[in-house]
Amino acid sequence: MTFPIKTIDVKPKIPEALDPLKELAYNLWFVWNHDAAELFRRMNPDLWEKTRKNPVELLCRLSQEEIKNLAHDEGFLAHMERVHHEFKRYMSEHINERIFGKHGKHFRVAYFTAECGVADCLSIYSGGLGILSGDHLKSASDLNLPVCGVSLAYQRGYFRQYLTQDGWQMETYPANRFSMMPMTLVRTEDGAPVTVSVGMKGETVKIQVWKVNVGRFCLYLLDTNVEGNSDWARDITSQLYGGDHDMRIRQEIVLGIGGARALLAMGIESDVFHINEGHSAFALMERIRDLREKYALNFNEALEFVRATSVFTTHTPVPAGIDVFHPDLMRIYFEEYAKSLGISFDVFLGFGRQEPRNKDEWFCMAVLALRLSNWCNAVSRLHEKVSRKMWEKIWPKTPEVDLPITHITNGVHIPSWISQGMRENYDRYLGPRWIEDPDNVKVWERVDLIANTELWRTHERARERLVAFARRRLRAQLARRGASGKDLTIADEVLSSGVLTIGFARRFAPYKRAYLILKDIGRLENILTNEDRPAQIIFAGKAHPQDQMGKDLIKQIVQISNQEKFRRHIVFLEDYDMEVARYMVQGVDVWLNTPRRLLEACGTSGMKAVANGALHFSVLDGWWDEGYDRDVGWAIGSGEEYGDEGFQDEIESRALYDILEKDIIPLFYSRGSDGIPRGWVEKMKASMHRLCPVFNTHRMVEDYWEMFYLPAAERGFHFKENGWEPLKALSAWRDRVMYGWGDVAIKEVRMPELEEMEVGDTCHVEAEIHLGELGPSDVVVEVYCGILGEDDICVDRVIKIMEATQQLSEGLYKYESDFEFAEAGRFGLNIRVLPNHPNPESRHAMALVVWGG
Repeated sequence: MTFPIKTIDVKPKIPEALDPLKELAYNLWFVWNHDAAELFRRMNPDLWEKTRKNPVELLCRLSQEEIKNLAHDEGFLAHMERVHHEFKRYMSEHINERIFGKHGKHFRVAYFTAECGVADCLSIYSGGLGILSGDHLKSASDLNLPVCGVSLAYQRGYFRQYLTQDGWQMETYPANRFSMMPMTLVRTEDGAPVTVSVGMKGETVKIQVWKVNVGRFCLYLLDTNVEGNSDWARDITSQLYGGDHDMRIRQEIVLGIGGARALLAMGIESDVFHINEGHSAFALMERIRDLREKYALNFNEALEFVRATSVFTTHTPVPAGIDVFHPDLMRIYFEEYAKSLGISFDVFLGFGRQEPRNKDEWFCMAVLALRLSNWCNAVSRLHEKVSRKMWEKIWPKTPEVDLPITHITNGVHIPSWISQGMRENYDRYLGPRWIEDPDNVKVWERVDLIANTELWRTHERARERLVAFARRRLRAQLARRGASGKDLTIADEVLSSGVLTIGFARRFAPYKRAYLILKDIGRLENILTNEDRPAQIIFAGKAHPQDQMGKDLIKQIVQISNQEKFRRHIVFLEDYDMEVARYMVQGVDVWLNTPRRLLEACGTSGMKAVANGALHFSVLDGWWDEGYDRDVGWAIGSGEEYGDEGFQDEIESRALYDILEKDIIPLFYSRGSDGIPRGWVEKMKASMHRLCPVFNTHRMVEDYWEMFYLPAAERGFHFKENGWEPLKALSAWRDRVMYGWGDVAIKEVRMPELEEMEVGDTCHVEAEIHLGELGPSDVVVEVYCGILGEDDICVDRVIKIMEATQQLSEGLYKYESDFEFAEAGRFGLNIRVLPNHPNPESRHAMALVVWGG
């Protein structure tokens, strides 16, 4: 065999008449613009599918004869001109100056994420975290909010799944050819690639940067597969979530430290850093190092600035899902780096530990991000409670309700996930610009105007497309496994386009309990094969390559689906990806979700289905704990928590079957003379009307902007004033408070001796507080009052500030407060002292508190 000594990428010669295609192909805007996607599909439908909807590869693989014909096709040229005009309109829209607040200073957010699912053809994502990241960037573009993404350019993305004859999952890792993808190498003015470097194990690792246009803004991808790097270094960005702890720490160094350096090398000054999950938290340490070097700040000053301008989002409800590294491994990579920060290696390790002085505790990336960010959030209301419980050791003696973790519930980018037919309905009844204002409740009230017949027919067509897709996919799966002609014929007959269709598609982790609907196989058979009111289930999803339980579950489902009685009612679709997800959320009638409660941080697949008119049926976990109402879907259980998982599975599986038999199936098959299930359609409308304006990424990104990005940027601008004077003053105050806190003590507390009072009675509280070298302006003293629950813990609380009314002696002050009880109940009272941090979001983050008693 002859091997090439050189490779050359030969690009197609595009006639001038087709020049707009180049611009359109290199911007992922086409992903959420149906007319643009249709333009590329029109060029060669089969090739469009084979390239995974990749316009760059499509153009490269078209013959010159096809390109020539397109240049003379008046219908195609008119279509192209229409799409290009709309693209230009979209791109030229000016940023609304009001988004920058009262000060009006422009700023940019850098959004760091280990994976990003923007398009089918950009295979650098594995699941929910990546899809959420992609939707975040799309909504930022639609809203014209300057957010740039930073991730890694994986030579091989997450694995592609295929199944053996008996249903066992196998994995392949196809290579990404960056030259054939909608991404371009970032170059300097003289044409050389922009590169930065990081040190690892005594080796200098070079990193180059690829740019992906995501509408109005960009996603930058870091790549170590650079000439001049060793094989060891080139391999760092080889595979998403591949390798051992050593590989993971190298990837996270490249993402965090390399990403921060790459932004500066490209001249991109980012005022706020958003760390999306802990993988990229090293970026915050790199910010500290850069500030010290560039502005001669000391470590504590740079630390205070970085904290005030950094956002951290945690997506994980269990400690096992967080990256942790052994101290010995950290020493290999960070002992020298710590010196550049001006701190010892032990102090560096402390930033990644819940208990900084515990030398046996591994270094945790989430803890690092929490300690270096003043703006921290979970991804649903319920997940906020779970996260506070997970990380409470970081802030000892602080009640769970006061821990500095709030929540911003995830959403989905609706235009990316709805069918063409549903989009046409929305355009017609919500108005053509609904897409730029999808979180407007008033806009979604117009869903009620859609004719029942029109909405139902749109949904039926989507179900028909799903069934046809599933048959094609299943036939191809069986053919790859060497199935018989008889089996291939049966594949053409599975499912029915007129039958109630249930979708279950997600990562096959044990806690997601795909097995719950299979718990009583006899009862399930009766439900699915009922002659008058049948049902069918489409499963899809991947198990982690090392998750044997997940693989076993997939195998079990495939083997059940192969049984004669289930062959036409249960289908498992291989290789769950964005394309499979899109067909499923657009075509199913019911989206089923059965996680073990408190283990689903948010979940977003059901939101996508709701936007297409599907009804959600789930355990009250994640987003459904907020979104559920009996008028918009169904709930399994009432939010109970169990100690016995087997007992929980038994109870909740019975509830699942009961709801299917008594509520869902009867409602679906209750038809009028025109064949329309009016009760079902009314529920569809109620679901879309009430859930879509809330659970979308436009609302989510606006929440981030208003709650985090804008105040963080304003804090940063303030700190820089007068040669960093406000920052240096705050840092000095913080150092003084930290140094003197050991002398703070509550010496005496005087409260009413009465054990009973009436609502409206005034309660007078006095306390003698020893402050040592600190003064009253340095602290805030509070009466902490709350209704007592189990174990005499306050389940809610009211806080009343106490005033320093008298200096009793050197360092000793008298504080007083009066307050009224507004409600009846059994209350607990205490006194606490906190640092009077000028920034409210930082008050508890200092982890300093003194309680009475």
